[in-house]
Amino acid sequence: MQAEDVYYDDETPDEADIVEWYARRPVTVSTAVATGSIVGAFALGVLTAVGALALLGYMDD
Repeated sequence: MQAEDVYYDDETPDEADIVEWYARRPVTVSTAVATGSIVGAFALGVLTAVGALALLGYMDD
């Protein structure tokens, strides 16, 4: 016993394609948001490095 082959006509507007259901929108951000996130990440890295060096200096004494 075999499954029946089902073919859908491309002209039928009622049928949705499965790929369309799972397709995601591309992520779009403004230049200001992208720049702010990069600057913020850099500043957080600098603060972490300075804090680690200060802690190492304090523990060395």
